[in-house]
Amino acid sequence: MGGGMVVVYFGQLGGRLTAHQKTMLEADAEAISGIKGYTFGGSYENARDYPPPLYFVPDDTLLVQESEKLGIGHDQDLFGGVVPHPFVKTKSVTHRLVDESAERPDGWASRFTDRVRDVVLPGYTAFSGRDACRAASRLLRRGPVRVKRPLGADGKGQSRIESIAELERVLEKTPRQELATYGVVLEADLQEVSTLSVGQVAIDSIIVTYHGVQRLTTDNEGRSVYGGSSLVCVRGGWKALEQLLLPDKVRIGIAQAKVYDAAMSEYPGFFASRRNYDVGQGIDAGGQWRSGVLEPSWRVGGATASELVGVNAFLREPELRVVEVAHVEEFGSGREAPPDAVVHFRGDDPRAGPLLRYTVIRRTRPRGAAETSPEETFRSAKPDPAS
Repeated sequence: MGGGMVVVYFGQLGGRLTAHQKTMLEADAEAISGIKGYTFGGSYENARDYPPPLYFVPDDTLLVQESEKLGIGHDQDLFGGVVPHPFVKTKSVTHRLVDESAERPDGWASRFTDRVRDVVLPGYTAFSGRDACRAASRLLRRGPVRVKRPLGADGKGQSRIESIAELERVLEKTPRQELATYGVVLEADLQEVSTLSVGQVAIDSIIVTYHGVQRLTTDNEGRSVYGGSSLVCVRGGWKALEQLLLPDKVRIGIAQAKVYDAAMSEYPGFFASRRNYDVGQGIDAGGQWRSGVLEPSWRVGGATASELVGVNAFLREPELRVVEVAHVEEFGSGREAPPDAVVHFRGDDPRAGPLLRYTVIRRTRPRGAAETSPEETFRSAKPDPAS
């Protein structure tokens, strides 16, 4: 091992993790320590004197002031990202305000929303109940509206509304301070929706860029939730990803994510080594197919286990150019992973209940080989129930 150390850091903006999320965070951090050739130091302790270099794996996106206190000055100091204001880490950064008179938090950059307006779905962000109602009245003319609380994750904290009265009931459940700090997102509701994952990670000299799909599953309470990500990873940056043989819809999603990523320059102090963008594609109320970036993620996420498996594969095989990886989350008792899977969590989470999480490489291939769709990767990752 080298002289450096990788530590897990629980940041100012982070929330309370479930047992399996904490296990995954620690597993991801330990995997990164192996990639870097560093020692894994567990959770960061303020009073401890760490020998440099120290590499952080935060549970959430960091604020600039927080990163400076930790000595994090650029993207090679952490796996994740740094933002200048709390709202920037959430989906509320994605959409414009209803007009120039709308309330906004300190640091709001209208130039960012101007730059991304054509690569996101029709929608608004509001930081007051009044502005939310004004935004909804405009969007409801076109059809139902999806209301999202920016701190919600895994599809939670969302409601489909068809009237202002329904919106007001949602707002009644939203704490006033949360609304003023993080806002609420109102967006055109889509049917027949699929969600693409488009992203990039950089660890030392290795850059991995990918596209993929998210899988939905049913949790132990019968809710539809995030069930994993299947990724096609390439060695290199955006150009390397665009050289793949891609379906038109995927190519559109990648182009939209690139525009969104570049527009982040409008927020001074932002940097990230892990960039992930959810792109929603589906049919709007008028029957029109739409595609747009839904939200960013600059922290360890559901796709990270797959990302790191891809990085490791490229490290082991210098000639390798493309890796297809699937991370699967399954709820309920008696779940089994394929024999070749890396199992990250198998047990009874105190909050989530019985759960299995694993990652598996489905295919490695040289440049120019035929591409398997991410959906096929998911199907091949799941064991046959009849076996």
